[in-house]
Amino acid sequence: MSPDKIINQYYPEDNELKHILLVHSRLVTEKALWVADHHPELNLDKNFLLEAGMLHDIGIFMTKAPGIYCFGEHPYVCHGYLGADLIRQEGFPRHALVCERHTGAGLSLEDIISHQLPIPHREMLPVSLEEQVICFADKFYSKTHLEEEKSLPKIEKTLTRFGEAGVKRFNRWCELFM
Repeated sequence: MSPDKIINQYYPEDNELKHILLVHSRLVTEKALWVADHHPELNLDKNFLLEAGMLHDIGIFMTKAPGIYCFGEHPYVCHGYLGADLIRQEGFPRHALVCERHTGAGLSLEDIISHQLPIPHREMLPVSLEEQVICFADKFYSKTHLEEEKSLPKIEKTLTRFGEAGVKRFNRWCELFM
């Protein structure tokens, strides 16, 4: 599997959106690999972390987020499941789960319903350690301030919009992965 080949298929032009996707995805991937290197006891699949880390946001082009050059029709919160659909079509169901489950600190069915999110009504919580690590790493980097790593309090504040359960999951990951 070649993440670059898949990215180039859906982002054929060298433009600002592709630049944002690549920089963000590389930072997230580097953070995920850092976790793997610093926690050999977790026996994480580094190759999978690299591939899935690069593809976790593949669906952003289908969303409407003009601030990051996304001019699609769907709300931004949909990028995870939309990207998962693309990656499943490419034949990578395990990678698709990372796309689908990385939004917030993962979204439970209860979170989706109670916040009336415009996404399918199903559990979208990271399950495997690799899914959790990529979701964790993703929280440190935004697409609007590309090279800036977020502080833990800023991450927690951002996660509160999806409920306290996400903050608790993130704090548990901090204990496991930092």
